[in-house]
Amino acid sequence: MTQKQINSLLLEGEFPEVSAERELIETHISWVFICHRFVYKIKKPIKYSFLDFSTLEKRKKYCKREIELNKRLTNDIYLDVVPIHKLNDHYKIGGKAGTVIEYAVRMFKMDRTKQMDQLLVQNKVTKSDIRNLAKKIALFHENTTIIDQQDVLDIQEKFNDLEAEKEYLSAQPNGDKYETIIANAIKTSNAFLEKNEELMADRLQAGFFRDCHGDLHSRNIFLLPSPQPFDCIEFNDDYRQIDVLNEVAFLCMDLDSFGKKDLSDLFIEYYNQFFPSMKLSKERHLFVFYKAYRANVRAKVNSLRAKSAVNENARTKALFEVEKYLRLMEGYLKTLNLG
Repeated sequence: MTQKQINSLLLEGEFPEVSAERELIETHISWVFICHRFVYKIKKPIKYSFLDFSTLEKRKKYCKREIELNKRLTNDIYLDVVPIHKLNDHYKIGGKAGTVIEYAVRMFKMDRTKQMDQLLVQNKVTKSDIRNLAKKIALFHENTTIIDQQDVLDIQEKFNDLEAEKEYLSAQPNGDKYETIIANAIKTSNAFLEKNEELMADRLQAGFFRDCHGDLHSRNIFLLPSPQPFDCIEFNDDYRQIDVLNEVAFLCMDLDSFGKKDLSDLFIEYYNQFFPSMKLSKERHLFVFYKAYRANVRAKVNSLRAKSAVNENARTKALFEVEKYLRLMEGYLKTLNLG
């Protein structure tokens, strides 16, 4: 669908439920309609280096895949894939009349006041919440599929992909600083990975690479009050089939970005008790590197958001996030032992 069609669906379209509530949230890869009881998620017709939603059939395929994968961690939230029809310039979710122009993932609506990122801002995330979340993720990791064939250095290409944003970011205010941070980060990352390739290969053989969630951060977790992660990565297996430390590093980096280093440290401590996966000092350095990588990814995502922003306010907000995550990445990398 196009942005114009999405706006028409929002204002005049038909939905399977009668709802006075109809809110549209846009991400860099999706449009999400939030109604009274249900949520409808539509994939944008886009293609990046890390995903391909460029055709209707591909978007339908990944809608089905999203439901299948998220059911590993959720109960009765991800429901089905529904078609979106066009009939005489009128758009309708569900039904049979008209031409199918798109597909949406239908989910039960959850209480957004219990979304973890909002609770963090309100200082309402407790140590008990962190322990329960660590236990749930550890149990999930313990039981999910073990990945025994993987190029452990593919993370190098993903990390270095940030360089693709350098030209755009260098043209922004403070662009010379961004350019320097990115260049130094790539240099440090390359050196760290060269030094620790054997460690990562050993972890692959030891069974620490698993089919994970892939996008584990506070906006993708509800505390209801028991923890409910959702919205795992469906569009690229490589981003999900990773070292478990890479997975939990994302959440810990996210907690750090909220100024909650105490909760970040507590989470990894609990997680490591429930699923011992970080026993050596060099594995702790690897965990910090993974946090830097996750900050790197968030910087890139926000750079993409800035490029596609529909107004100056959205662009400014995205660029603020870019700088925040670049600085966080830089800080992590400075602590690594490369001697």
